[in-house]
Order: sequence, then C-alpha cells, then structure tokens
Amino acid sequence: MSTTRPRIFVLGIYAADLVFTGSRMPAPGETVTASNFLRGHGGKGSNQAIAAARAGADVSFFTFIGDDAFGHDAVELWQHEGVRSKAVVIPTQATGAAGIFVDSRTGGNAITVFPGASRLMLPVDVDKVEPDIAESDVFVVQLEQPVDVARRGLELARRHRVTTILNPAPALSLPDDVFPLCDFILPNETEAGLLTGVSVGTFDEAERAARMLLKKGVGNVIITLGEKGALYCGPTQTFLVEPVGMGPCVDTTGAGDGFTAGFAVGLGKGLSLPEALKFAATLAGISVTRHGAAASMPTLTEIEVALK
Repeated sequence: MSTTRPRIFVLGIYAADLVFTGSRMPAPGETVTASNFLRGHGGKGSNQAIAAARAGADVSFFTFIGDDAFGHDAVELWQHEGVRSKAVVIPTQATGAAGIFVDSRTGGNAITVFPGASRLMLPVDVDKVEPDIAESDVFVVQLEQPVDVARRGLELARRHRVTTILNPAPALSLPDDVFPLCDFILPNETEAGLLTGVSVGTFDEAERAARMLLKKGVGNVIITLGEKGALYCGPTQTFLVEPVGMGPCVDTTGAGDGFTAGFAVGLGKGLSLPEALKFAATLAGISVTRHGAAASMPTLTEIEVALK
C-alpha cells in the first residue's frame, strides 16, 4: 500500500450527536424507554474529516459552528484528532445537533439533524478557503449545509483540478448543474432513488440508477447498499464491491461517512479503484462493530491489519 499522506479537504457540518438505543421507535404520542444513551460527535462532514484523518490523511475541514458548549467541544475534538479546522464561529447561532435512534436488534438507525450555524453558510464563504481547496488532492462535500454552498465548493475544486466527491446526504433533489461537477458521487439506496426516480433494492436497480446519474454528467457512481456492499458504475466498467465483515454489527450510524472518507483517502493515496473501494469497505466494516459515529472510526493501523 502507498505510504503517501493524501491531502483531503472536507466541507460540511458538525453536529453534536444525541444517540438513543432501543428496541423500537416510539409511535406518535407514545413515550418509550431507551436501553442506552450516548452523547457523541457527528455531522457528516465532521465524521468524514475525522475518519480520513484517522486513516492517515492530512485533513482540512470547513464549517460554521456556534459559540456554545457543542461548538467548543467540536474544536477540541478536531485538535485531538489532528484535523485542521477552518471553522467560522457565529456567536448568535447554535452549533448543529442530531437526534439519533439506534435499533438494538439490528444496529440500524434513524436520524434527524439540525444544521445550526452551518445553515447560514453562503457560497462567498467558501471562496475564502479556495487556497486550501486548491492545495488538496481530494475535495469531499455532503448536503447538510445549503446546496449552493456545496456547488461552490465543487466548482472551486474543479477549477484547481482537485478530485471531487459528493456524498448526496441527506437525500435531496439537486439542480442539474451540480452533477457534472462530480468526479464521484456516493449515494446510498434511498439517495440514489430520490436523485433518479428508480426504487433501488437490488443490484440491477442500483445499476439502472447509476447509469442515469452517469447520463446527468457524473464521472463515476458508487451506490452503497448496506450489508450487501456497494455497486461501482463508471464509463467503461461496472462491478460489485463486497462488504467487509469485521464482527457483529452494533451501530451503522457512521458507516456511510466512513466509506466516503475511506474512498477519498484511497484515491488520494493513488490506489486503484478496486483497492480504494476495498479500503473504504474495510473502514466501514470496522466502524459498524462499534457504537457512535466519529467514535467508531478506525485508525490506519487497524485498517491495514484488516486488509492483510
């Protein structure tokens, strides 16, 4: 495996995770007792930045946070994890937060997110970190902040010939001009379905959705399929990415973010597509055996041991 330390720039949000584990979700008007509670660190962008840093990358992360306890915790987290923070503090706004339900039987999750200060991001704010984007090998963005902010980040990365990855989560419809800015797009089944109108449940349906995204101008499509692995579809080849089982699944909250980060690191290291995808699947496979989002991300040493 290459020893090169890739430079990854992540644009996204931080959210304090409030995680409740139980046997089922409450119905409207009902109160149920959780079997466990965990306060952790989340936000797709922050999760991906931390996962990439633990996996050996030199990471910069741009976001907005509030001047509050959650925001202070975020800054301490990034310092501890070796993530270069480009966070802007908005004193009048709250830092993002997420309410997460984890099914104790399956490890599956349901999430609601309040972006907090990050919802005030504007494209002009991204312009201020253009030099940092320009120096990166890979640019990664999601959709928890405004779509026009994600678009601007992709535009700037493209301007400087930086490889672009869009993780279109949460599931949103996108303007047509966003797709051609994406060298890689990494939706899950739900997100792929919303973007294409194809109900994705099988590999054949995933391939049909992926080809529709290629026609929209995306360079390469990777649809994650949970425990079934993932499907890669590009201009000249299509193949399945086998899941990497590393033990019992206890919490899938950070799996998608881990996969995205692992793939970005693999690309930045100069791995081939199959190698980068196996690196990503291994990172995600380890993460689901642990509780939490950012907390579940493995180190480079753990990934390398699993790959042997």
